[in-house]
Amino acid sequence: MRRDRPAAVRGKVLSAAPRFEGKIVRPQDLAGRLPKLARPLVFTNGVFDILHRGHVTYLARARALGAALLVALNDDASVRRLGKGAERPLNRLDDRLAVVAALEAVDAVTWFVEDTPLALIEACAPDILVKGGDWPVERIVGAPGVLARGGSVRSIAFEHERSTSALLAKIRKPG
Repeated sequence: MRRDRPAAVRGKVLSAAPRFEGKIVRPQDLAGRLPKLARPLVFTNGVFDILHRGHVTYLARARALGAALLVALNDDASVRRLGKGAERPLNRLDDRLAVVAALEAVDAVTWFVEDTPLALIEACAPDILVKGGDWPVERIVGAPGVLARGGSVRSIAFEHERSTSALLAKIRKPG
């Protein structure tokens, strides 16, 4: 066996968590992490259950609007309340957090238990609030507060028409 390979490649398990795990921030710890995030801070939120090209392109475009991107995920119970289907989310919150945290565009990821991220948006006071192109700016939760502080609110147009719901329908389609 070659000794110049990392220990994990030689069959040993490394005890240190992957670096991206450090991007996951519990909501109660967010106040302590916010000062470490560069400004202007971009905030977005969503389910991000099964990541697809539309998601990663959207997050890259959101990150390009500022110096840091904070993503807030719906917890599992709030996803179920969204009415996306009894089986959703397919991936548990801890798995969704890890996958989103592993993305280069994401600087920090947290979650919320409420139906909307309004309290979280108000607590972290982002400079830029963004949602996907299916959200008109006037319907984006938290927009009035961000605008009142002099920030901006953006609806990012879809570049790739993808949908987790459509993907699931395709997978489940017989034949």
